[in-house]
Amino acid sequence: MKRKSRYNVVVVGVGVVGIEMLRVLRQRNFPVGDLRVLARSAREITVDGDKYSVQAISPEAFDGMDIALFAGTEGEKGAAVTYAPEAVKRGCVVIDNGADFRMDPKVPLVVPEVNCADVKKHKGIIANPNCSTIQMVVALYPIHKKVGIKRIIVTTLQASSGAGKSAVEQLKAEAAAIHASRYENINVDVERSMPQQLAYNVFPHIGSFTECDYTNEEWKLVHETRKIMHADKIKISATTVRVPVRTGHSESVYIETGKPISPDKVRALLAKSPGIIVEDDPKKGLYPMPKDAEGRDETFVGRIRSDCFVKNGLWLWVVADNLRKGAATNAVQIAECVISYLK
Repeated sequence: MKRKSRYNVVVVGVGVVGIEMLRVLRQRNFPVGDLRVLARSAREITVDGDKYSVQAISPEAFDGMDIALFAGTEGEKGAAVTYAPEAVKRGCVVIDNGADFRMDPKVPLVVPEVNCADVKKHKGIIANPNCSTIQMVVALYPIHKKVGIKRIIVTTLQASSGAGKSAVEQLKAEAAAIHASRYENINVDVERSMPQQLAYNVFPHIGSFTECDYTNEEWKLVHETRKIMHADKIKISATTVRVPVRTGHSESVYIETGKPISPDKVRALLAKSPGIIVEDDPKKGLYPMPKDAEGRDETFVGRIRSDCFVKNGLWLWVVADNLRKGAATNAVQIAECVISYLK
């Protein structure tokens, strides 16, 4: 693909992430020429008053297109596994939001604030990281670059929208049922897409349990962070928790740095780093919250403080919109990186 004034773009999928991709392309004024929207079946959709004609996906639908944004259907029967190679054959650069290609050593895994230049290594496919990984590395990379990070311990508090539209609907239905019963029966029986009740509850179970009794969601934080930051020696331990929030993931992040750095210097460093907003005056009730991050593209950081008992230990509280920076916005930013390196 050569540099152009406009690029033909395909968005694959019209779930919550696909819809957000369409929105972000418009809001960021991405230089779109022809825009095609693909899904399993043809239909008409409306996003913010704009109508889109959705075509049934096929290999031929990628003919003449430059960039394909896959919204993230994962697994053996996922759209990316089936159609990404077909798109590449037809000259598309594929940016995939799913997990199918993330740990492939031949596929760059990119967060533009951290490793934009890695897109130059692509062979047709670039992977978009997991939502919880993206916001964490945005917040931690400036610190790692400055003083090094030896260890990360993270607990994520992930919103229902991270599990898709059906999980959001489950949260709404459970909350409505509890309200209708005037809180007399907190354990409600509604149709569920998640393993536990979500309304008025939290549970430490995202993904399936695998090696060392970590879930695959927790291993994503380990492997993806190391790949993105080119830092295989960082010790990373994670617990991922689903919480009754509509949109916006929060993370309690503990790090041990290679060299000492004060909380004030971390605040100053992050405040001037791309894509980060520091909100850190807890005595005045100022700290990041998911309700304020929803609809925003930045990563918000607060509660920056030293560990009173461990040298070089620091705590951070990190919040971002998992559908925007955690998925759609990061994917479009990757596309911006791609075209920035074209000749």
